[in-house]
Amino acid sequence: MGWFSSDSRGEAIRAGTAIPTRSERQVCWAARDNYFACLDAHKIDDPLKDPATTDKKLCKAESTQLDQDCAKEWVKYFKQWRVADLQKRRRLEELRRQGAQEMTVTSTFAPEGGVAEKGKGKDDIQDLLEKRQR
Repeated sequence: MGWFSSDSRGEAIRAGTAIPTRSERQVCWAARDNYFACLDAHKIDDPLKDPATTDKKLCKAESTQLDQDCAKEWVKYFKQWRVADLQKRRRLEELRRQGAQEMTVTSTFAPEGGVAEKGKGKDDIQDLLEKRQR
């Protein structure tokens, strides 16, 4: 880990001016997973609430590694995603305990016959929406 932490390529990746390669992304994801494991060990859900304690004391090494191995915006995203994901998981657990039934939902407009099927493609749906607005 941290194998590109001090060179100009690493600086460009952290600044967001260079696109990381697959192996560089894997290094970043490993640093993220290590950081999240530290947060879990200390029962910290939201690292953004008290970064002075989280990133400077409890998970200092892991936070430093994450900052070295990932783009700055990725670090911000990972921390925000963690909070949202934990909230979503807890809400789903609560709903399951209450007896809610899970449903499978698809989010595509493409019918089984594909988008070429008459009346089912994106343009056909857009035309339908425009007609309803008139």
